[in-house]
Amino acid sequence: MAIIEVNGLRKAYGGRPVVDGVSFAVEEGEIFGILGPNGAGKTTTVECVEGLRVPDSGTVQVAGLHPVSDHAQLTRILGTQLQESALQAKLTVREALELYSAFYPKPADWGSLAERLGLTDRLTTRFGKLSGGQKQRLFIALALIGNPRVVVLDELTTGLDPRARRDTWKLIEDVRASGVTVLLVTHIMEEAQHLCDRVAVINAGRVAALDTPAGLISRSASSTVIAFTPSRPLDDADLAALPAATSVELKDGRVVVNGTDETVNAVITLLARHQITTERLRVTDSTLDDAFLDLTTEDAAGPSEPAAHRAADLTQQEA
Repeated sequence: MAIIEVNGLRKAYGGRPVVDGVSFAVEEGEIFGILGPNGAGKTTTVECVEGLRVPDSGTVQVAGLHPVSDHAQLTRILGTQLQESALQAKLTVREALELYSAFYPKPADWGSLAERLGLTDRLTTRFGKLSGGQKQRLFIALALIGNPRVVVLDELTTGLDPRARRDTWKLIEDVRASGVTVLLVTHIMEEAQHLCDRVAVINAGRVAALDTPAGLISRSASSTVIAFTPSRPLDDADLAALPAATSVELKDGRVVVNGTDETVNAVITLLARHQITTERLRVTDSTLDDAFLDLTTEDAAGPSEPAAHRAADLTQQEA
């Protein structure tokens, strides 16, 4: 059952459309991602969902509520972490939690929330002294302190180091496990692939695709890359005859083939038939990064950019 419904959403600034007919539905209990390049309209879309912006046309409902006309009711069921957030530098973690608790008639137990988010030993620490990861955990706590049914997280892990990002991902999975629906805006493809049940890719203000991460990857035009150094040279005609291969490159004795799973099987068969062994054999599959670039690039000529990048990386690997 959909808890968020967006239909034909449009918003323009100075006559320039930023959101141009966006439609999607978020099922209760899922992590739904919104992806897109900078300026694609992601944040404007979620701000309309949050009631922070009024759309020019289209409809938005959150649990049956209109984000603008029912805004007071909406704030009781929807928590938000904005793209750019800050608190007064001298405010302590405890003071922030107590202050936000006072905004709600039935807030969550902030002490338990702080423990759950690893903030108990930082309660007396001032906001200005917190690390980036600690600030993000505090903003998650503040977004959850009203016991929301839905939480919107906009560019949650931007600027965090890899370990802090992974820790934050675990927190989001725990939030969903508690029954909260998560609307996640991100431009980090690995994050979306790891966390999201479904994603909507927004490009130039429109939904370019909506599917599971695996579904988007399976539709990607980007090839699988097979790279290896053979024990002796392969015949050019054999390489050219590989099925579904879109390109074959030879550089400094290393072979890099762009193709599909069928191509991988053919390469293995070819090597076995000629009794050729390999060094540094690498096979990389398409990722959500690849699918994203396929959906948001206007230049479809030649091998896709992600495939070309992976080929270059594999060619140089362990050189």
